[in-house]
Amino acid sequence: MSRPLLITDCDEVLLHMVTHFGAWLDEAHQLDFRPDGGHFTQSTRRRDGTLFPDEALWPLLNGFFETQMHRQTLVPHAAEALAAIAEVADIVILTNIVQDWHSGRVAQLAAHGIRHRVLCNQGGKGAPARLLLEEFKPSAAVFVDDLATHHASLAAHAPEVWRLHMVSEPALAPDVPPAPDADARIDDWRDAQDWILRKFAEGPRRSS
Repeated sequence: MSRPLLITDCDEVLLHMVTHFGAWLDEAHQLDFRPDGGHFTQSTRRRDGTLFPDEALWPLLNGFFETQMHRQTLVPHAAEALAAIAEVADIVILTNIVQDWHSGRVAQLAAHGIRHRVLCNQGGKGAPARLLLEEFKPSAAVFVDDLATHHASLAAHAPEVWRLHMVSEPALAPDVPPAPDADARIDDWRDAQDWILRKFAEGPRRSS
């Protein structure tokens, strides 16, 4: 019999990113970074208070992943929860970074005791999730991500997957509304672990 499958995001789910990115922008680029509700657009200002253009921010985000991934810290209880889930299920980390950073992400997670398959992706996560379902043929599957757009993508491409919205960064979570297409919103891995295991026991999600 096939095992269940957990497909999980990395940044703001397994590892903190936004606060470290903001600290680096402050130190290295003299920029103030304040994302509103998790949105990066119009989030950054120069020291004189003027808005730093979004088109100039994205190269800096790339620079962070190229040189500063070592700054990222583990979300509390994430490693323990994954270890418990891995006893009964397969785990794939589906992260929206470019392929050039794959080895860095694998090493970064391994340094925190997380050693599972890592897939890099660009754009919506529904299509790659569908490919994983075809590969693993799991008895049930759960998807975890902090961005509502990816839950909508899963709903469109893989509606039989249970969808858990998680924003593990305390500085962001209160301002991020629950994703409309998620089945639940849980920001703590201790509670998330129990929810995920329950959904595995229930079997595939029934399409609404």
